Amino acid sequence: MYDIAIIGAGPAGLTAAVYARRGGKSVLVLERSTFGGQVTYSPKIENFPAYVSISGAELADKLVEQALAQGADIEMDTVTAVEKTERGFKISAEGGVYESRAVIIAAGVKHRLLGLDRETDYIGNGISFCAVCDGAFYEGGTVAVIGGGNSALQEALMLSELCKKVYVVQNLDTLTGEESLRNQLYAKENVEVILGTVVKELVGEDSLKEIVIENTEKGEQRTLAVDGMFIAIGLVPENDIYKDLVQLDRGYIASDEGCRTKTEGVYVAGDCRTKQVRQITTAVADGAQAALAACSYLDKR
Repeated sequence: MYDIAIIGAGPAGLTAAVYARRGGKSVLVLERSTFGGQVTYSPKIENFPAYVSISGAELADKLVEQALAQGADIEMDTVTAVEKTERGFKISAEGGVYESRAVIIAAGVKHRLLGLDRETDYIGNGISFCAVCDGAFYEGGTVAVIGGGNSALQEALMLSELCKKVYVVQNLDTLTGEESLRNQLYAKENVEVILGTVVKELVGEDSLKEIVIENTEKGEQRTLAVDGMFIAIGLVPENDIYKDLVQLDRGYIASDEGCRTKTEGVYVAGDCRTKQVRQITTAVADGAQAALAACSYLDKR
């Protein structure tokens, strides 16, 4: 039995692992897909302390390396259920069953999709979420970026260095990303920003070839021939498996400022919890807070 089981190996979960190990606790980190979480999809990070600029993948590698160096056990496994027992908690996963005295949920969020026919079929066959991961596949080609926030603008800027043409399609009448990113984007001759427009249809047989877009005010449609499309319209939590253990608020896990949930011994950190600001820095802060709270709980027991 571990002292603390951490579900999720993003910045929050890995920071929690470091703090819990430094608190003298045995730690298991369970991650279902990508060590580093959503941060690995960021081509460039310029707002994390100590780094003028660093890629998300590189930052994720450093976080994993640090957690391992502190002695945390990290396993690739998909958690399917968590239940409270007399001894602590039982974590059921596809690869087996784990036990711990306390649990930190740092499960993160997933990419929001457009909700179009065949959308999931095209993922990996023309639809991507990460320019730093997949941008090279479209070098010299034409791509569309869907969204207008910081993530979308960063994706578009990186792709503009690789592709001959980049469309940025935003459903609102303005880009919502930071002014500096907007200015950089508008200065790119190979970038076309299309506002007040949504994607209505995806076209292609085995892979995406065209997208049909529609102006939300005039109803006018236009077809764009593309080699790929990058979706950057936000993230959604996947916390349903914890609904009997914690309180959910619009899908996010409710907690106090100490990252404590309604269930004693269960803590939450990162983007999957209710909070106003979701940044890498707030995720690592949550991880530290949750780990310290869990250590204090175990020490008192």
